[in-house]
Amino acid sequence: MIKPPRRHTLAGLAALSAVPLMGTRQSAPRVVVIGGGFGGATAARYLRYLDSAIRVTLIEPKQYYWACPLSNLVIGGVRDMSQQRFDYSAMREAGVRVIQDFASDIDPINKTVTVQNGQSLDYDYLIMSPGIDMRWGAVEGYDEAASALMPHGWKAGAQTELLAKRLAGMKDGGAVMISVPDSPYRCPPGPYERASVIAHYLKTQKPKSKLIILDAKDSFSKQGLFKEAWHKHYSDIIEWRGRSDDGRVIGVSAKLGEIRTDFETHSPDVANIIPPQKAAEIAARAGLTDASGWCPINAVTFESGLQKNIYVIGDAAIANPMPKSAFSAGHQGKVVAIQIARAAAGLPPQTSVLTNTCYSYVTPNGAVSITGVYDNKSGVLSAVPGAGGTSPLGASDDERGYEAAQALTWFNNAVTEAFG
Repeated sequence: MIKPPRRHTLAGLAALSAVPLMGTRQSAPRVVVIGGGFGGATAARYLRYLDSAIRVTLIEPKQYYWACPLSNLVIGGVRDMSQQRFDYSAMREAGVRVIQDFASDIDPINKTVTVQNGQSLDYDYLIMSPGIDMRWGAVEGYDEAASALMPHGWKAGAQTELLAKRLAGMKDGGAVMISVPDSPYRCPPGPYERASVIAHYLKTQKPKSKLIILDAKDSFSKQGLFKEAWHKHYSDIIEWRGRSDDGRVIGVSAKLGEIRTDFETHSPDVANIIPPQKAAEIAARAGLTDASGWCPINAVTFESGLQKNIYVIGDAAIANPMPKSAFSAGHQGKVVAIQIARAAAGLPPQTSVLTNTCYSYVTPNGAVSITGVYDNKSGVLSAVPGAGGTSPLGASDDERGYEAAQALTWFNNAVTEAFG
């Protein structure tokens, strides 16, 4: 039996799904999904719920999915890594065929996907939710080998644990540096949440230590809220340097433990280098990326702007002004599932209203948020004027605690929708 998604998750998509999706067709449509994160997993399960005749195959090489949301709390020592791990058993129970292998090639003309073991899969519709790859070398000296010494922690799993281990092993009185790239990148507020929870760890465990954020930008998401929290909780620990204050990191020497900005060389005890990013390599091989390294899409359907019958969601997509977040990916997964089910039933695409909320912890028990509402009725994604907003400045600890509880509720719901 295919379990329906939680009732509240359909509320914003009711206009799309309020029509019969079973149309007249010669054979059951074949949908292949590449990538088993929040976007791909949600899309696969929703397709099976919307139309059980659709044959859905998910290609994901990893046995377990390690979630990025809340992983900063692991780095800060207040959450266990085991709480970030999810498997694909519920996906199989929903009737999704799961192939645990790498997608190595896509042929958009013949509509086939080849996996690393040589198996070829035919598709009628392909959903790409491949996530990100690092732009190795964009910061001079920072390649994949360097990330073993200067972890980025921007893909959850081994890198998360490595960064947590480096912090735990640092002497009291040491210095931590976080290098933040220019936009766009996965989870715009993520580096500043990370700085907050690491600062809390230093305050409680290594109180003589300092944290410096070296930022390639002069402004960032929820800046006022983060700076208010830093002033209140970590004024003697956190220092933020923007681009105009020599905050742009241009190079590193992992072996020497050095970070170079335009005018200085630093030698922190722990270096967290978050490099520039791009859509995962499989997207480029499929001809889905433009010169930016990301994937242009149709704002209504999320179909690729460069290849027919291929849909791109999540971090890999250019969906401005929607940010690259797990919340966005899951919501986009639902929209794509509905649009493909409509297309398979011979129905035209419909416009929709999409939302995103990014929660960020500023203490282990307190969070702030930003919400955006977007429509695509004009053919492009546009922020709805007067909708959304941020947490208020000057809120009490109880109010911040309530938002932290909301963050955990969202995470648990998102995990249920994607992984069961």
